[in-house]
Amino acid sequence: MASLQENLELLKSISANPKKQLDNYIAAGKKVVGCFPVYTPEVMVHAADMVPMGLWGAQTEISSARNYLPPFACPIMQSCLELGLNGIYEGISCVMIPAICDTFRCITQDWKRGVTSIPCIPFTFPQNRVMEESITFFMDELSYVKESIEKYCDVKITEEAMQASLAVYNHHMAVMNDFCAVANEHLDIIDAVTRHAVMKSATFMDKAEHAAIVEEIIDGLKTEPVCDWKGKKVVLTGITAEPDALLQVLVDNKVAVVADDVAQESRQYSTPFPACNSAIESLARQWQNRTSDPLAHEDKLGRSDLLIRLTKENNATGVILCLMKFCDPEEYEETMIKPELKALGIPVLTIDIDQQPTSYDQARTRIQTFADII
Repeated sequence: MASLQENLELLKSISANPKKQLDNYIAAGKKVVGCFPVYTPEVMVHAADMVPMGLWGAQTEISSARNYLPPFACPIMQSCLELGLNGIYEGISCVMIPAICDTFRCITQDWKRGVTSIPCIPFTFPQNRVMEESITFFMDELSYVKESIEKYCDVKITEEAMQASLAVYNHHMAVMNDFCAVANEHLDIIDAVTRHAVMKSATFMDKAEHAAIVEEIIDGLKTEPVCDWKGKKVVLTGITAEPDALLQVLVDNKVAVVADDVAQESRQYSTPFPACNSAIESLARQWQNRTSDPLAHEDKLGRSDLLIRLTKENNATGVILCLMKFCDPEEYEETMIKPELKALGIPVLTIDIDQQPTSYDQARTRIQTFADII
């Protein structure tokens, strides 16, 4: 068994080098399916003994993608399309793209026209998730995705295999939630950068493989003395909280992340797959069961209540909104979240997140000031 530090360094390396991880899987003879964020039905890919690889873009200059997307489009979609146009994703059997927001809807067509070497499987989430008809609709969409994966990857996805994969994914969710709880007792070891790497690396790995490594990390942490953290504690929320250069500013100012509602991190582990009559129904019901998510429409927004609860439960003294530039769902909810938190005396800081190389000097100054007041 690898040591605690060896496992942490391994996940940091995978998080920082997804292209290398992709190449390693392909070299080992594994088929890989690209999964655009968020909530693509990875279970189907896993059930076919393939690897679902998260496509979250990268810190890169945008040039070719400018022919398809305006500069005010979501940075993740711009960089994903740029990487696809430049051949970085070659070797992937196909990609799944959920039409979950306006930019995603554009990407489904832009990818078909621009990245012709990698087939695209677009699908739609029902926005009215309460109606039972939405389950019927979404199950039809998921059946189409399953048939498309079988077609493009020349595989057969059985009900038995999907049920087994659902169990793997539910176990992985439980392990990741356990990690977050144990990490809070060792904030001297699991700083903001390390915590992010453990979370993000999961998107580039087979979930059973990732769960096994994280379980070893949990066991290793439990052998270490509990840390009496003297620094500040915050809760993060947003789509992503990166790059590492930004998180390092938190580390430098002795600010620890004790909880998050970040799509790339804990948010995806908040809702397990329920037991249903079929695996496809389990996938559909999970979407229906999601709450407090800016991408899942609700009559009453519950995200503020979630952040308030996370702040109280983890003794945090502030919330940082990691606001993805030009993300309409996130920007819409920010206007409601900040006043509601501030009304309860919870300090809130908004930091713009972008995937084009930039200087974080301004963010550094603002985080330093925020750390002083919380």
